[in-house]
Amino acid sequence: MSTSDGGNPMVREVKQAMTGFVSEFKGFRDDMNNRLTQAEERLTMLDRKSHLAARPHLAAATDAGAPHQKAFDAYLRSGDDDGLRGLEIEAKSLSTVVNSDGGYLVDPQTAEAIKSVLRSTASIRSIAQVVNVEANSFDVLVDHADMGAGWADETSATAETGTPSIDRISIPLHELSALPKASQRLLDDSAFDVEGWLAERIANKFARAEAAAFVNGDGQDKPRGFLTHAKVDNDVWAWGNLGYVPTGAAGEVTAEAIVDLVYALGAQYRANASFVMSSKTAGIIRKLKDGDGRFLWSDGLAAGEPARLMGYPVLIAEDMPEPATDSYSIAFGDFHAGYTVAERPDLRVLRDPFSAKPHVLFYATKRVGGDVSDFAAIKLLKFGTA
Repeated sequence: MSTSDGGNPMVREVKQAMTGFVSEFKGFRDDMNNRLTQAEERLTMLDRKSHLAARPHLAAATDAGAPHQKAFDAYLRSGDDDGLRGLEIEAKSLSTVVNSDGGYLVDPQTAEAIKSVLRSTASIRSIAQVVNVEANSFDVLVDHADMGAGWADETSATAETGTPSIDRISIPLHELSALPKASQRLLDDSAFDVEGWLAERIANKFARAEAAAFVNGDGQDKPRGFLTHAKVDNDVWAWGNLGYVPTGAAGEVTAEAIVDLVYALGAQYRANASFVMSSKTAGIIRKLKDGDGRFLWSDGLAAGEPARLMGYPVLIAEDMPEPATDSYSIAFGDFHAGYTVAERPDLRVLRDPFSAKPHVLFYATKRVGGDVSDFAAIKLLKFGTA
């Protein structure tokens, strides 16, 4: 019997079917390989994009900040403002370039250095309430009268009680400026830290001007100082005035007067209260003793901590009056409640290479205001008999 099946129709059909299946499977395999290759290419591109998008935020901030710092440095050194025009500054308090008058917002690091000096300086700012505003003034609403209340039982009619009164105190903002200058040759020196120098000069000027205004400013084109408000004996104190306690001796102070000043302030203010005085006044006060021979004054326990008088911190403000007959040389109160500093968050600088040749002037400006916001929160010590 023959072993060949070639003539068998069934065998031929099976061979043809197997050949077709192999051919189709090969096509399917090639198609799947192409699809997998394309998918891998797409995943590779997506992975690159994901890595780029997932870079650390600090690196992104550094990359964005470096061009602006270079542009601002170039503007200070040579007046080249090409890098600043249209450059948006992404910072906490700085948002856009001030190009309406040729002035530019200072570099964020420079601005923060200036603000740090202002916060740490011996000024009322360090103990007052400081608010950032975007308007020309800041309004403080003060409720200085108690709301009425009374006892009642379940059967008696409830009587109408008194309604508290609200006072509005408006604090206008004024322009504060500084005008440091440097020689062009110094600015051309690449080793010269022009931004650090500018921050130091601006901060020192602003600190001195602010400190003086917050104490003695008349409110005309500057903040109003707390000592410029009307003063009355604390026994007849009324809202709108600052109450004072006399020492009982012209131009002199006693330990008893310090105690009277502390307890002339309401208990709700004493917990956060501070003394404010000049260095000369402090030199007199630190010699005072109580009836048991103990000094009222104690130095800070650690470096940087303020000295304390009767347990309350002392701020040395050189713009306070020195001891004299009828002088108000010591203030005591909760200045965070009693005095408000309002300011716009932006600082700007205008470069002027023409007005003081061969020097370059830098006209730096900011807007700030200040005034008493709670007349009950601050008391004064009058070096007089009445």
